[in-house]
This record gives sequence, C-alpha cells and structure tokens, in this order.
Amino acid sequence: MLVPTSLPRQAEKPPQIDADYDAAIQQVDSWVDGTIHLLPNILVALVLLIIFVLLGTLCRFLVLRQLTRRERSNLGEVLGGLFKWGLILIGFLLSATIVMPSLKPGDLVAGLGVGSVAIGFAFKDILQNWLAGLLILVRQPFEIGDQIRVNDFEGTVSRIETRATLLDTYDGQRVVIPNSEIYTTAVTVKTAHAHRRSDFEVGIGYGDNLDEACEVILKAVREVEGVLPEPAPEALPWSLDASWVTIQVRWWSSSVQSDVTHTRPKVIRAIKIALDTAGIDMPFETQVHLFHDQTDDDDGRPGQAREGWPVTKKKAEPE
Repeated sequence: MLVPTSLPRQAEKPPQIDADYDAAIQQVDSWVDGTIHLLPNILVALVLLIIFVLLGTLCRFLVLRQLTRRERSNLGEVLGGLFKWGLILIGFLLSATIVMPSLKPGDLVAGLGVGSVAIGFAFKDILQNWLAGLLILVRQPFEIGDQIRVNDFEGTVSRIETRATLLDTYDGQRVVIPNSEIYTTAVTVKTAHAHRRSDFEVGIGYGDNLDEACEVILKAVREVEGVLPEPAPEALPWSLDASWVTIQVRWWSSSVQSDVTHTRPKVIRAIKIALDTAGIDMPFETQVHLFHDQTDDDDGRPGQAREGWPVTKKKAEPE
C-alpha cells in the first residue's frame, strides 16, 4: 500500500505592519497642542532666565569693581564669576519649575545634590585647585608681582588663576603650579618685606690685625651702591679655621632679586680691593701631609717611631 508523501510546506509570509498615519498625526498634534499650551510658561521662564543672567552679570561687575578699587582684581574675577553662575543656576531651576509645573523644587534640589556629588568625584582635582585658588586670593599670602619660591621653582608671580598660579622664572621661563600644591606646601615669599639681608664670608691671615680688617671691610661695604645705610652693614669675626680667620660680612639691600644679585658682586669686589690696598692677607688653604716610614726598625714602638723622618746614623766617637 502506498503511503502518500507529505507535501512541501509553503513559506510563511512575514507579518505585515500597517502604518497608522492617523495615530502619528494625532501624536504630533498632541505635542503641538502641549507646546502651545505651555508657550506662555516658556516665555515667562525665558524672561525670568534672562533677568537672572542680567542680575548675575551686574553682580559680577559690582564685585569686580569694588575689589579692583582695593587692588584685588583677581579675587574680584573669581568671586564675581561665582556669584554670576550661582544666580544663573538659580534662575535656571526656577525657569524649569515654571515650564514643568509638576516638577517640584525639592526634587530639583535633591537631584542637584546627587549631581554635585557625582561631579565632585569626577572633577576632584579641578575643584580642589579652584578652592585652593579662592583661599589664596582671600588670605593673600602673596600678591601679583611678588617673588616667591615653591619647591624647586623660584620667580615672579604673574597671575593667580582659579586652577593654577603662573610663575615667571628669572631666566625667562613660565611655570604653571597647581593651587593645591601651593596651598599645602611651604612657600618662601622673597619680597614680603622691602629689604633683605645678604652675607658673605672672607678669610684673613692669623698674623693680621682682626679689628683693622673689620674696619677696612665695613668702610668698603658702606660705599657700595645698593647697600642700605640702615640697617648698617656688619663685619663679625665668625670662626677660627685651619688656615685663616673667618669674618662674616652682612649687609641689607632691596629685596628684589635683581638688586640682590647685582649688589653681591659689587660687595665682594670692594672687599677684595680694600684688603689688598690695606696689605691684609687672604691666605690660601694650607695642608700638611706626613708620610709614615714603615722601614724603620722602631716602627710601631710608641715614643720611638719617627713618623717619616729619616734615620740619622750616629757618628762614631773617636777613641
């Protein structure tokens, strides 16, 4: 008996998607109706945002002008920008509540708090430098134009920004130092005071008159251009070294690095000429080397070894 074979299945037809143009048109129509319905709110919110932008700009201008009169323009720029963007943010939040009445201010504040935490973690270094820069500008440990030293860098402060402090070195280079590093590191302000003391040590011979040498040095230093008469220069006997008597010379000059640098060689030159003219010796270092003679029979015997002196044979006495 013949079994009928199964007929091949017909290919299934893909499901057809009917385009419902009426629903799309209704959706777009609802969007347009909603926009028209919210148009007065949008206009009011836009006007409110513009008012807050203008208030922020005016506040920044007033803060900057007030602090510029006190010669603190950098602080005015930072605080002015902070007030400006703070007012703009408040205006944006109020405008958002006007456009979307269902959005509560509490929800915005809560969302802003969570967002600020996330932003704080993402931009930790930037915010840290910004806060350090603000504290530097407020406390003002140094000003623009001061000469400072931070770690291995020394130069003149050209600008204090919100992120970093710009330092122009004496050899014409610019160093950008993060404010957080400056705020947490010891900083030497070279021009914090108008005057700065410098010193130099000079040695004279042990056979020379110490008081006369000090008088000669003081007279020479007082006549050097750039050395201040008050506080007066000093020449102090400082130490008794192996080959000379050390005299420490101290003088005061302007604290600006260029004045300090140019005054020091003038002082050294004047001291050298004055001591030469007065006939006061400036001796070189003297060293004595003793060589031990290990071929001597008495070597190693205390009181008998001659420490390098040659053996002298005694002459035979005549009988």
